[in-house]
Amino acid sequence: MRIFKFFVVVTLLLTIENQSSRANDTNRTRPEISLTLIPPSPVTDQIKLDVRAGIWNNTTAEKTIETSFYLDNEKKSNLLHRQILTIPANSNDGIKFPWSTKGKAGNHKIILVTKSGKKLLRTERPMQILASTIRSTKKIDGAWFGFYHWSEAEGKYWNAELKKATDQQWGEMMEDQSKLDMNIIVIQDVIRNPEAYAGKHNIETEGYKGLSYYPSAIIPGRFTLAAVDPLEAVLASADRNGMNVFIGVGSYAWFDFTKGSLEWHKKLADELWAKYGHHQSFYGWYVSEEQDGGLADAQARLDIVHFFKEFKAYVNKIAPDKPIMLATNSHNIRGAEDTYRKLLPHLDILCPFGFHRMPATDLTGEQAAAKLQELCNEAGSHLWMDMEIFDFAEGNALVPRSINGVINDLHRFPNFEKILCYQYPGLLNSPSASIKPGGPNTVKLYMDYKKYLDSIKTPTPAAKGSPTKKSQGEK
Repeated sequence: MRIFKFFVVVTLLLTIENQSSRANDTNRTRPEISLTLIPPSPVTDQIKLDVRAGIWNNTTAEKTIETSFYLDNEKKSNLLHRQILTIPANSNDGIKFPWSTKGKAGNHKIILVTKSGKKLLRTERPMQILASTIRSTKKIDGAWFGFYHWSEAEGKYWNAELKKATDQQWGEMMEDQSKLDMNIIVIQDVIRNPEAYAGKHNIETEGYKGLSYYPSAIIPGRFTLAAVDPLEAVLASADRNGMNVFIGVGSYAWFDFTKGSLEWHKKLADELWAKYGHHQSFYGWYVSEEQDGGLADAQARLDIVHFFKEFKAYVNKIAPDKPIMLATNSHNIRGAEDTYRKLLPHLDILCPFGFHRMPATDLTGEQAAAKLQELCNEAGSHLWMDMEIFDFAEGNALVPRSINGVINDLHRFPNFEKILCYQYPGLLNSPSASIKPGGPNTVKLYMDYKKYLDSIKTPTPAAKGSPTKKSQGEK
């Protein structure tokens, strides 16, 4: 269960508990409130923000809880949404509503306040809104993060170094990534299962033989890494640096969304939430298996729709406000529109890749992006981009892409509200990093991108009425 510290201020009538979630908590308890903004800050003033909250009733009696959401200050004029929930004993519920960022450029915060009887709970999230004519921020907003690349061939230049990385060095990579204003991390997977990466397996008859990267109670084998718990190291560093982490629930087997895969993912999600859900940076769930943009054959299409319908319902009972994300190929989407219409209502974020290398007989990258945006808009889901910052070298080894190619993609696809890159470890390294998986060219791409980032930065004025100092209870 999630870990929180409570600072209690007793007045004559009210107890105000200001919730804070930190990696070094010693008094662990279950959550009571959680606030998630999709997408996280920063965003442009051309999107609709998806504001979500998870509300828990950890008592043995039914409770009525009044929830209020404010912009910047807890004033009636700043009220965004109010809703009353009746939650059964030992249960939870979620709230979500859209909020347009149009005309709201500046530095803000979204505040959630709940009231049940004399008890108030409060939490907040920052939100920087950039004035723009497009949805994209024109920068890399985050990155995939793999503890060990699934393919020895593709990870040729960095796998050996990643095995040597200590917990401290994994945390260091988080800090270096945050210096590039990349505040989203997508953990590729938390378990390595080489036998299943080829898309064929005998898990149902022979059992699951994967090896975990973290101390797991349900996966008996551990993959050999120098780090004791790299997942904890990443989350703890992300907490300190105000970052948002998708936990990779996988891998079971590439492209496998069968019933066996679904049950396995449910059990793994349970353990990951129980072990790491206390982290403030635990942002959402990433299902690691991927899929072709055409969503494969007829049975696979049925499987993937059923998988996400069931998985979303399941994890929403664990953490009602946490989004689910899937990365698919951007190719072959023509003819699969009906399946997307069935899938996307159960998928919060679709994050496709490969737009810059579309097959000659397929749609253009721009056409594919427009089609997927249309489908996501219909379903009320979010479309982000998984931008490849690598090229293929000899034997399919991944090497850093030229900065010109990266910048070209950032400007070529303006409709994505968030652009994430694959991946940070092995393709980007700060010159001051104590370990540099991937070698000198990764430092060059890091510095080239930092130069580009500095060139597009413009000061964002504080919004009218926005506080300049932390108020009591602010995280």
